[in-house]
Amino acid sequence: MKSYWPPLFLLASIWGASSLFIKVGVEDFPPAAMTDIRLLVAGLLLFGYLAATSGARRSLAELRAAWLPCLVLGLVNAALPMSLVAWGETHIDSSIAAIAQSSVPIFITLLGLRFLPQEPFGLMRVAGLAIGIGGVAIVTGVHPEGGWWAAAGTLAVVASSAAYAVGGLYGQLQVRGTRGPVLATGNLLFGAALLLPLTVARPPTEMPSFASVAALGGLILLPTVIGQLILFRMLRLHGSRRSSLVTYLMPGFALVYGSTILDEPVTAAALGGLVLILGGVALASGQRILGPRAQGEPA
Repeated sequence: MKSYWPPLFLLASIWGASSLFIKVGVEDFPPAAMTDIRLLVAGLLLFGYLAATSGARRSLAELRAAWLPCLVLGLVNAALPMSLVAWGETHIDSSIAAIAQSSVPIFITLLGLRFLPQEPFGLMRVAGLAIGIGGVAIVTGVHPEGGWWAAAGTLAVVASSAAYAVGGLYGQLQVRGTRGPVLATGNLLFGAALLLPLTVARPPTEMPSFASVAALGGLILLPTVIGQLILFRMLRLHGSRRSSLVTYLMPGFALVYGSTILDEPVTAAALGGLVLILGGVALASGQRILGPRAQGEPA
């Protein structure tokens, strides 16, 4: 079996760059407009991939059949969280946004208490939730000089993590029989449609700089399209448990990108919050970086 570490690191390096691209892009693009363009172009590119691999007629039929889950996921897994992150990064550093986003598994565990009663919930998970939430609280206060707006920006990114968790749980409980690439394409296109009124209401007022346009292009091509294709392949070859380890690696890449390219400070509070969040994720989700293969996972 091929090792899962090289594609895992590649995916983490690509997704870790999302915060960097967003930070540069929102210098000239309104958050909703940038997110709308991102979703629309990426959705069209992924549809092109679907049409090339499965045929345009079959792809359109599958999208029509899955319109409702694509609409729901377009809201909670694309339009809402991506807009929240983009708005949040108008007030906070890209690295802080990436750290706050690593809290997604914490919210998945919290939601699982209500909607997945069959999931075991012991002392370790309680401790993990408490530690992870403590890490989020620390990260929220990393920018004291930014005042309430910095705290609001961080909380917006944390709220995006909650939205992603809702989307993940909805997909797990309500979506059956639809291929992953079809869902990804549909949720991007429906998400773009949902954001269109905001884009029309507040379009870019000036010609964006080359840096912002290049950042938006990189955001579309790398994390949103190529990252999705790598994820599909990893899920098929290595299973969801190993693929989910990308959560532990992405913030590190984001910190490196933010500090080296944007000259963002790496503070002890940010690092401490990251350690607490990832430690809480590990305890709350019951995952270990190295461990026995999950039952039923591809070898």
